[in-house]
Amino acid sequence: MIVTDLKNAFEQIPQHAGLRKGLEFLQQSAGRELADGRIEIDGSAVYALVQSYDSIPPDAAKYEAHRKYIDIQYIVSGSEMIGWTQINKLAVTVPYSESKDIWFGSVPASETTPVLLSAGQLAILFPDDAHAPKIAPASPAPVKKIVVKVAL
Repeated sequence: MIVTDLKNAFEQIPQHAGLRKGLEFLQQSAGRELADGRIEIDGSAVYALVQSYDSIPPDAAKYEAHRKYIDIQYIVSGSEMIGWTQINKLAVTVPYSESKDIWFGSVPASETTPVLLSAGQLAILFPDDAHAPKIAPASPAPVKKIVVKVAL
């Protein structure tokens, strides 16, 4: 996992063409009002999911992981915690779905690391990074986020 501000991301992120396209999209979108939904960047190789929701209590969070895509989770407004752990620490609760590229698991809280993201910050999550997004840092509050999916 990599955590950084969007303004610093180009200097810190590995030179991967898909990641670069995703970061360029985020940079060009900063400050623009985007409607919730899917935005094609480079077909199914790189696309964005714009999401608006209220953050959730920690006990409602679900750990997830992916095999085919890297996530760039960028906070447009609000803030949220993302729980992080290595996938080998997860006990599978919902098996992998090939069509949705996702599986879910549980993990003891002692095996997780909370990461706070505020507006303008992002986390890049690789297939080895299990994560529980949408967690409220205090009480549930509105969040706008763009998740860019980058094919491996």
